[in-house]
This record gives sequence, C-alpha cells and structure tokens, in this order.
Amino acid sequence: MNRKGKLYFRYGTMGSAKTALLLTQAYNFEERNMTYSCLKPIIDTREKDNVIRSRIGIERKCLWIYPDTDLYLLAQEMFEGTMTVIDWFLIDEAQFLSADQVDQLARIVDDYGSNVICYGLRTDFQTHLFEGSRRLFEIADSIDEIKSTCSCGRKTIVNARIDSNGDFVVEGDQLEIGGNDRYIAVCRKCWRNKRIEQATRHALPFI
Repeated sequence: MNRKGKLYFRYGTMGSAKTALLLTQAYNFEERNMTYSCLKPIIDTREKDNVIRSRIGIERKCLWIYPDTDLYLLAQEMFEGTMTVIDWFLIDEAQFLSADQVDQLARIVDDYGSNVICYGLRTDFQTHLFEGSRRLFEIADSIDEIKSTCSCGRKTIVNARIDSNGDFVVEGDQLEIGGNDRYIAVCRKCWRNKRIEQATRHALPFI
C-alpha cells in the first residue's frame, strides 16, 4: 500500500486533558470528512456505556478493547465491513494495553497505512512504566508529552495515589481505577517532599 501512516504516543499525567484532546481530534476529523474510530480498554470501568467522556463534558462512542482483543484482526474486520481503510484510530487510556496489542497497532499502521494516536499515562503511582506505555516508547513513530502544571508551578510528572486523608499511597496494585478522589498529579519534588513529610510524621512517638 502507498498510504503512509504513523503510530503516535501522546502522554501526560492525570488531569492533563488527554481525553479532551482526543475528542477534539475526533471532532476535527468529522469536520474534514475523514474516517476514524475511537477505542478504549475495558479495564477503565468508570464509564458504564461504551463512550469516551472528558471531564469537560464532551464524549464520543467507542469500541471496547478487551485483554484478549487482537487489534489487528479487529481492524481487518472493520475494513471489510466498511469496504475502506479507516484513516485514524484514536486510543484512550493506552497505558492499559498489553505489549502485544501495541505491536498489533503498529502492524495496522505498517500494513494498511492507517494512523494510530494513543493517549495515555507514562507511569503508575510508584513512577513505574505501564506495559502499554513502555512498548509505545519503544516503537512509536512520534512521541509527544502533554504538559500540565503542579500546584507549585513545576511540571507534573507523578500520578500520585492518595488515601482518604490526602496522604500518598506507596504500596498496592498497579491498576486501581479512580479520579480526583484517588489520584493527584504532582511534580517530582512535591512527590518526594510529601513522602518525606509522611515518613517523618509516622515516625514520631505517640505522646
């Protein structure tokens, strides 16, 4: 095929408007009569219906990506059903993809010339890479950071998990879905200082 697509990874911390950017991109494609499809891993259970919804209220219908979904085969079925190759795939919460699924997206780009834009987090609450994000960093054609600002004015880097008291959680499963009640995006310095403050506070003897 002569079509030349690309695999894009656009990452940022929670609250950096990744989903809003995806939905804005979808709207732009509609305005230009370009074909596109929105997809999202089912592991994000905050939405009960099959939509991608931004905090600012805009939304689009999407297809669920299950842990065993072969995205390459899914794309083939979509192309056969519409009798055309879809121009753009927009993937929300791409950090929840498996490495194999990221490879399948790359095959869609290489074999069919579709463009795939993946939006997601870089790291978890312990600052460790998600599987899907790691693979995207390894093979994406284009990687862009969506920047946001910590309350101190520095760039946010860490998706800190918080408890009911607002303290940072340092242990637990990597995957725990939540919004502002469970996560806050902070810079590395604030993340470090808060953890030091917590450790000092918890180390004080009971009087």
